[in-house]
Amino acid sequence: QVQLVESGGGLVQAGGSLRLSCAASGLTFSTYAMGWFRQAPGKEREFVAGVNGFGSSTYSANSAKGRFTISRDNAKNTVYLQMNGLKPEDTAVYYCAARRGLVTTGTLGYDYWGQGTQVTVSS
Repeated sequence: QVQLVESGGGLVQAGGSLRLSCAASGLTFSTYAMGWFRQAPGKEREFVAGVNGFGSSTYSANSAKGRFTISRDNAKNTVYLQMNGLKPEDTAVYYCAARRGLVTTGTLGYDYWGQGTQVTVSS
């Protein structure tokens, strides 16, 4: 049974930082591309960042470029999202997701999802 468990969310002031983690189990982790998505109240879930199975290629949404960094540790079956310079508009539930093959920005392309972790940025 595949499980993705996010952690690291919380309340932070604007300009602050958070590091999200997503621990995976039940899959051959290095064969899966991993993505971080977020969903704010009343909005669709959107792609934030992705990394390929080997960690050699990363992709970021325009909103994340220069502020968020995705990385993975295949020895620990964990993917991370380092978020710096947080803004109130970054407030959302953040989800990690896994898919075989290449990173894609669409939600339908992912096979497994975590339960999400809340990130709240106060102004």
